[in-house]
Amino acid sequence: MSKRVRPGAAQSFAARVDRAIRPSGRVFRGWWLVVGAAGIQLLSGLLWMHSYSAYALQMRTEFGWSTTAISGAFALTRIETGLLGPLQGWLVDRFGPRLILRIGLVVFAAGFALFALVDSVLTYYLAWALIAIGSGLGGFATLTVAVVNWFDRNRAKAVAISQLGFSIGGLCVPVVVVSLETLGWRWTALVSGLVVLLVGLPLVQLVHHRPDDVGEVPDGTATPHPAAPRRRIAADINLTPKQAMRTRAFWCISIGHGLALLTVSAVMAHLLPHLTESVAFTPLAAGFIITLMTIFQITGQLLGGWLGDRYDKRLLCVGCMLGHGIGFMCLAFASNYGMVLAFAVLHGLGWGVRGPLIVALRADYFGTASFGTIMGFSSLVAMFGMTLGALLAGVMRDAFGDYTAGFALLATCSALGAVLFGIAKRPRLQGL
Repeated sequence: MSKRVRPGAAQSFAARVDRAIRPSGRVFRGWWLVVGAAGIQLLSGLLWMHSYSAYALQMRTEFGWSTTAISGAFALTRIETGLLGPLQGWLVDRFGPRLILRIGLVVFAAGFALFALVDSVLTYYLAWALIAIGSGLGGFATLTVAVVNWFDRNRAKAVAISQLGFSIGGLCVPVVVVSLETLGWRWTALVSGLVVLLVGLPLVQLVHHRPDDVGEVPDGTATPHPAAPRRRIAADINLTPKQAMRTRAFWCISIGHGLALLTVSAVMAHLLPHLTESVAFTPLAAGFIITLMTIFQITGQLLGGWLGDRYDKRLLCVGCMLGHGIGFMCLAFASNYGMVLAFAVLHGLGWGVRGPLIVALRADYFGTASFGTIMGFSSLVAMFGMTLGALLAGVMRDAFGDYTAGFALLATCSALGAVLFGIAKRPRLQGL
């Protein structure tokens, strides 16, 4: 017999959702900010990060550049955005996210305009540098500062929903691929820049730095969270960047994050070439795997937002890192469709669940007063992952003829990341 859901339970769940969305009888303004943040991150995910490997194939076909040369551009863009992190965080804390978002989106669009004119490796690198700086200033880090300030008890859920835009961008990559095949990569780049300006700039109007700037309070209500009194106490503690960097938790989270990004950057730059060249997938089958991975990433983000507001984020991150490692090991030694599917599920879920948890964990541990600057310095440490992952996989592919050794090494690094998150306990304030 099928198990029936009690009407009271369904009504109770619906009531909790309604209280979260409309804590005082109207939609909390912070949720509109989350919608705007998701829309802006969709542009970055669709037009740049998820589409990078599609552009890489175009560059290799037209100019005959090596895998190392192409992935080197991706690595350099990660260095630039990592180095920009501390300054960006300070600027957002000092001047608010709106101004930084507008500047970033304009630079983002200018990068695509330059990319449409690429005729050498030098201009290729310069164009991606502008795109990376623009998407960095006008994307995730800047938006996240605002989101964590607007939410406390619903912080993990809000961060997760704001990041959905980036993941949904992955589902829409076929739009870019079709454009590359019909319009060509130069026109696609030019149109992408126009879309950034026409869609991104209006969405910035939904973003405000802190709720008290517009007469609001976090979560739309001052009622304490009955299920998490310890986290509420921690939320009232705000460390300075110097104090945060004197804690073991800061370094464990930052380095662990970097180890996770090793796999993320390798996927962005090399998944499509690996599946078509090493596993003998057709481009259509490879595109299906990317779509499947993105579906599980989205599922993971929603699950992570729900779990993160109820359970220990640190231990959840340990599980995510193990998922990255096992998934990437399956990809490295894939000999059949099932192993590739296992990668898509494990890596997608690990990536999705981990994303909002790391952001919310930093805010829980270090507070929100200097969150932008603290996250900027943490990103500076973590940048080695986005820098080295794609580059290391590309170099080892050129050296060994395939991606097996490189992907296996990255999988091992994910296991080390699980250990670091395991020991990243909440900082003790004594002596800071």
